[in-house]
Amino acid sequence: MSWTSTMSSGYSSLEEDSEEYFFTARTSLFKKPSVKPTNLKDVEKEKELRTHLTYEEIRKKVEQYNTESRDHFKMTLNTNGMYTGFIKVQLDLRRPITVKGGGAGGVKGQEAFYLPRGSINTLHISSTNTVRQVIEALLRKFTVADNPAKFALFKRFSREDQVYTCKLAEEEHPLFLRLVAGPSIDALSFVLKEQQTGEVMWDAFSIPELQNFLRILDKEEQDQIGSITRRYNAYKEKLEDAMRAISGPG
Repeated sequence: MSWTSTMSSGYSSLEEDSEEYFFTARTSLFKKPSVKPTNLKDVEKEKELRTHLTYEEIRKKVEQYNTESRDHFKMTLNTNGMYTGFIKVQLDLRRPITVKGGGAGGVKGQEAFYLPRGSINTLHISSTNTVRQVIEALLRKFTVADNPAKFALFKRFSREDQVYTCKLAEEEHPLFLRLVAGPSIDALSFVLKEQQTGEVMWDAFSIPELQNFLRILDKEEQDQIGSITRRYNAYKEKLEDAMRAISGPG
């Protein structure tokens, strides 16, 4: 199994017979969404619907999807009922990631830095690929050393002029959700985020990974302390200047 990346192509591929990785990134603006927890009923509904669709039903949905799609990211149905297509994933990571040596920018060893929030990556996947595999694919593409359990994939959708996000279970199939929802990003889009602190299974991480989390938190703490100290020092100087101006000379 080989994984390669380049900055020049337009998408990433997650097909079983071709695991080369290509990507492009661009920034999009979204309304601030409301967050919903993972709904187990939605997971079961997705599984039941996916397993009960006939080949003819899938063919019609793929045909309808391609007709409604306004770009060149079409779906392709194979004779065995499996289909391939594209999903777009927005990166909404608030904390820095740890990149392995040999990654972007000629990083040596491991280095932590922030990815641009709002950038979108297009992945070419199959109907058999799960949420877990999509997360791992994104991390591999960026040569991220962090444990995949640190991240979660969310679906975002609009309903009655409100924008919601809902965490997807690891066994769900993003391309199937894309097929059912259609190509509109208002009906469905995908977002990669960090797990909420209370949701992270910390015992799944190694000691070096946990130590790296502590280093990141320490850095964030020092940055916040420095920012607050500078703000209050500036405010203090303004107050002292105002007091001197009022009291006058001597």
